[in-house]
Amino acid sequence: MQKRATLKLIAACALATLATASFGQNVIKIANIVELSGGGASPGTYFRDGVKLAVNEINAAGGILGKKLEATDMDTQTNPGVAKGLTQKAIDDGAFAIFGPVYSGSIMVSMAESRRAEVPNWTGGEASAITAQGNPYVFRTSFGQSVSFPKIGKYITSKYKTIAVIYQNNDFGKGWRDAIVKNLDGSPTKIVADISTDPGQVDFSAAVLKAKQSNPDAVFVYVTEEESARALREFRKQGWTKPIIGETTLTGQKVIELAGDAANGAFAHVGLTVDAPIPEMLAFKGKFYQAYKYIPDHNGIKGYMGVYSLKAAIEKAGKLDRKAVAQAMKGLQISAKKYPGIIMDVSFDDKGDLDRESFLVEVKNGRQVVVATLPPLGKK
Repeated sequence: MQKRATLKLIAACALATLATASFGQNVIKIANIVELSGGGASPGTYFRDGVKLAVNEINAAGGILGKKLEATDMDTQTNPGVAKGLTQKAIDDGAFAIFGPVYSGSIMVSMAESRRAEVPNWTGGEASAITAQGNPYVFRTSFGQSVSFPKIGKYITSKYKTIAVIYQNNDFGKGWRDAIVKNLDGSPTKIVADISTDPGQVDFSAAVLKAKQSNPDAVFVYVTEEESARALREFRKQGWTKPIIGETTLTGQKVIELAGDAANGAFAHVGLTVDAPIPEMLAFKGKFYQAYKYIPDHNGIKGYMGVYSLKAAIEKAGKLDRKAVAQAMKGLQISAKKYPGIIMDVSFDDKGDLDRESFLVEVKNGRQVVVATLPPLGKK
């Protein structure tokens, strides 16, 4: 009887050792599962480089709880199925935390694996459904659509009686389209054209023509980076002179580069911009350029700030325990004074959504110009 009990104890200890082996080492393993090729290569690369910059800074400052971070890069190829497989591989390799994917369609698939393994997962995806499922292990590095739209919605309803909406027919685009319809219902602003486009769409001539024929006061465009650039070029080609409004992706750095002069005048609500009038943001912009020799868009900031939120959560938990860290993220408020790497004061709710200041920008002479700073939604 005593021998049997001893064997059970040994077996239990062995399992516990295997389960925590990676955390007993001198490093904290994080997996960067992002789009490094395919249609999402630009945002994925920016996000990865932001993560790497934060990892290098934190390690140079002594790490977290005395342990260094070790980041591994994995390419989803902008394919949800690949993202799912890589997430499982990262878990098998002992990842303490996962960063990415950036695209909503991929994180919607892959986060089932990180949830099953109880591994905290930070994502750049914006689709409302990501945090609506009650996954206790997923956290945003950007606004979800339920936070973004009330901010830009106030601007739209205060200025325009009619708008046309062009959106991408996937999780990313449909979530935003649904938010627009819901939030404008009963408002003074009416949607006079509801136009769906395909992911990766090259020709926007028909979509733009349909928007023009509806004769709106403005058009709202919500598609991914390369498609945003194509849409902007087509609007200018067809002689559109009315406002073009969007969210973060419409005025991102890559879009401005691809669209050229056609991007000038585009107006958007952005959660993050390197041109924000914040000393910590300007410092980040300089450090990022020094490290990679290019100016990042919001995705680079998201990756960078995401790692600093992991640091804050681990230090709040006081131990390298994935469950405890995930729990520490619930209701976490991070001060930029205490954690300069977080850049802006931020708070997380119990679903993994975040709230902080954001900005209204207009593209002028090929760069984002901040025209207004908006307070957090939760600020009274």
